[in-house]
Amino acid sequence: MGLGSRMEIADRFATYVGELTKVIGHADREGPLRDYCSGLLATEGRRSVEPMAAVTAPARVSAQHQKLLHFVANAAWSDELMLAKVRELVVPSMTRHGPIEAWIIDDTSFPKKGRHSVGVHHQYCGQLGKQANCQVAVTLSIANHHATLPIAYRLYLPREWINDTSRRAKAHVPRAITFKTKPQIALEEIRAALLAGIAPGVVLMDASYGSNSVLRQAITGLGLCYVAAIVSTVKVRPVRKDNPKPPRVSVEALALSLPKHAWRTITWREGTNEKLQSRFARVRVRVAPIRGEARFAEETLLIEWPKGEAAPTKFWLATVDRNMSFRGLVDTAKLRWRIERDYHDLKQEIGLGHYEGRGWRGFHHHGTLSIAAYGFLISERERIPPSAPHSAARIEKSAVPSGYRPRGAPDPAATPRSQLDRHDPSPVGCRDCNDPSSMPVLHPSLSAEPATEFMMQ
Repeated sequence: MGLGSRMEIADRFATYVGELTKVIGHADREGPLRDYCSGLLATEGRRSVEPMAAVTAPARVSAQHQKLLHFVANAAWSDELMLAKVRELVVPSMTRHGPIEAWIIDDTSFPKKGRHSVGVHHQYCGQLGKQANCQVAVTLSIANHHATLPIAYRLYLPREWINDTSRRAKAHVPRAITFKTKPQIALEEIRAALLAGIAPGVVLMDASYGSNSVLRQAITGLGLCYVAAIVSTVKVRPVRKDNPKPPRVSVEALALSLPKHAWRTITWREGTNEKLQSRFARVRVRVAPIRGEARFAEETLLIEWPKGEAAPTKFWLATVDRNMSFRGLVDTAKLRWRIERDYHDLKQEIGLGHYEGRGWRGFHHHGTLSIAAYGFLISERERIPPSAPHSAARIEKSAVPSGYRPRGAPDPAATPRSQLDRHDPSPVGCRDCNDPSSMPVLHPSLSAEPATEFMMQ
């Protein structure tokens, strides 16, 4: 990457952050905002406050550490206003090649040791695939086939935290926060997005949310349609002209009863010419959670049964237009995989899970700033012409300055016998550096589904 290109990116970043400063209140927060976002993009390795301070102000690490820490943990700026501004800046880039197609609700977890960080509890941790000590944040993202952007981010507080006055006080959890399940938090985020006038899309969700019939009904009541993954035990009644009340069966049993001609091999594509395909069937059904239930409207049951598998592997309920093409329905259901890519990038490239503070405000501020930094990367990615390779040269990430040592870490150059060590302390943070740290901008955009549970077998 040439100097001109690097300077152009730096100018665009300065303009982007300059817009973000309009919603943080005080002018003295502008510097910490710029440096925090720069640190998230420029720091190699763990992006907690201290390493970012060493990268963004190597000549005054201690003072910079205090400024960044105060900005993220204590400053009373609004996460909602910041995320709205990020959305305002990034959506035009996202929609350059097509409109918003989907809203994706999901959650992401952060394994933690100890019990003092806000919201930490022994609960299911998606990152580890098992019950573990972790924090969980519920998110709402807007997406099309080119990009995805989180627009809401809220920590889930288990009942044990809600009812523990002492822990709440130490973590500065606002009094207004009461217990809400993850689907209830997701529904609040959807309502807020509608009130904000965000272009609606098909609501996509995995089975932990999609199997919740109350959530699905509420989404329908808001005038939105959905494609919701469900567990195989959900009970339905197939819609049949010759039988107004057919037997109530699980979606798995219904799938196994379908004739061979009901299954079609559907090919869909994400981003490039690499094609993905599997076998699918679709059936009109009414959900019947209770015997005799008849109040649910018709919807489409989409089933996936990859070749070589002993039984169907995935099930979705969809309220999209029943005239949508079969391939279009499959493509919409599969669009949900983009959130997995987002979580990976936000954690690996931005440091979403690297915050080390314990408080409510700091947890949300760090998440918001991570999304803000990620939004800049999305904008840069969407600048690439469709005819060009869908990637851009990386800007090198900056390692911490030579000689930098985190607080409390021993000096590696010291003698084993401290009483014989007569040298001055290591000059931590004393390197003179007037040049700004290089920032990473992009990694190649993946064009096919990642190797997760959502990948075809």
